[in-house]
Amino acid sequence: MHPVETLELVIALLLATLALHWIAARLRFPPAAALLVGGGTLAFVPGLPTIELDPELVLVLFLPPLLMDGAYFTAVASFRRHLAEILSLAVGAVVFTTLAVGLVVHWLVPLLPWAACFALGAIVSPPDAVSARAVLKRVSLPRRLSTIIEGESLLNDASGLVLVRFAVAATLTGTFSVTDATMSFGVLAIGGLAVGGAIGALWLFIHRHLHDETLMIAASVILCWAAYLAGEALHVSGVIATVAAGLVYGWYQHVIFTASVRIRGSSFWHVMVFLFEAMVFILIGFSLRGVMLRVGGIETVFATMAGPVVGALVAMTAARFAWVFGSDAILTLLGQLHLTNRQPLGAGAATVLGWAGMRGVVTLAIALTLPETMPGRDLMLVTAFAAILVTVLVQGSTFGLLIRATRLVDRDPPPRLSLAAAEAQVAQAQLVQVSALARSDDGELLHPRLLETYERRARQTGDYSADESAFTGAISAHFDIVIAAVAAGRAELVRLHRADDIGDETLHDLEHDLDLEELAAISAKA
Repeated sequence: MHPVETLELVIALLLATLALHWIAARLRFPPAAALLVGGGTLAFVPGLPTIELDPELVLVLFLPPLLMDGAYFTAVASFRRHLAEILSLAVGAVVFTTLAVGLVVHWLVPLLPWAACFALGAIVSPPDAVSARAVLKRVSLPRRLSTIIEGESLLNDASGLVLVRFAVAATLTGTFSVTDATMSFGVLAIGGLAVGGAIGALWLFIHRHLHDETLMIAASVILCWAAYLAGEALHVSGVIATVAAGLVYGWYQHVIFTASVRIRGSSFWHVMVFLFEAMVFILIGFSLRGVMLRVGGIETVFATMAGPVVGALVAMTAARFAWVFGSDAILTLLGQLHLTNRQPLGAGAATVLGWAGMRGVVTLAIALTLPETMPGRDLMLVTAFAAILVTVLVQGSTFGLLIRATRLVDRDPPPRLSLAAAEAQVAQAQLVQVSALARSDDGELLHPRLLETYERRARQTGDYSADESAFTGAISAHFDIVIAAVAAGRAELVRLHRADDIGDETLHDLEHDLDLEELAAISAKA
């Protein structure tokens, strides 16, 4: 394909992405599912070229920024508090699912070597970070459950990749060592943490010496690929390196970023991540045609692979539920024996956690990297695509319904201070500083109106934190008026510009001030 034709195809896919996302929003359908179906439909449009995804490029291009974005917004304290449960799923559930799927596939296809069966299990075992993010954006979960699902999706790719590597090697060479596999995973994980932490520290050092906002934002974007590629180059986990760097980035951005960098950078990241997520799903759907051609067509799939594929999907889903409910039962037993004070999830939360197993780009990319000589390669490709399609369409589209049906209650201990109480303390700290700076050295009040503003703010936030219900309606009405006033000011500003009474510079400067005022009002009202 000519480079210009490739660019035209990319632009066409971006336009299709926007259209499918808009249609999904109108129909209240999960965007990921709409993009997957839309991409699969477009793949069979006559005249369109067959897209052959380069699996290595897909992982390097799409995975690091999406992992970075997830790690950036991770609540570190909650992540640390629930680390045992996260690792249980990210490592234990992946290994258990690999074994369960391998056993079922070997039972259904006895001629397929054991190692190849387990390789198939490892391919479909890790839920995908991109799929999890796409679904979690649309639902509201208790903090503990949300932290576990997000944390699992950030870490489990590493364990899945290690299992696939050893399963493929065992299939082709006939040898396998549990000790070597365990040691390898330990080196990959610990090395990934070290590399990610070092890259994050280096990023902090560089950032402190950058004095240009555009350079700061660009450096933040490059960080994700730098961590991933450094990890892979040093033969440790690029996934864990990216997550570790992202945690450092998210933890320190509050103290090293200016307000302007944070606002502009967040806006840039939001759009970039939206496009990357959308393109991942539409490209997965678009690759369906190539997968079908490679394995001999849809008729061949139904005639020779339907049974093993369905068996693998059932085993994959059942294994996750078995692990989640089994772990919760063990936690309940340990609690009854007074060996732990950690509360079990309960049937409702365990059901939701078991259903949150959407597969995505990593599953397909791993399958596409399999050697041509790998026994059962065609079956693995079809099973990988079926796992993505079924989990995104079925689990992704019903996840919100399941959450509403289970009526989950957030049992995590709330923070010591509420939002209103924290706001009151911040306002008090501001008042102390303004009180000191608003007077001259001899005590003369130089800025009485400024001091009055901060005194009023401290008084109002203190009253509100003492009795939130008494002021909620009045505050909402207050900021509705502020937002209406901003809209009137913006309309007048545009009128002045259209009448050539003001120049572009004045328009942009005053519009920026109005935008900040509107954002502040919307945030305060919320």
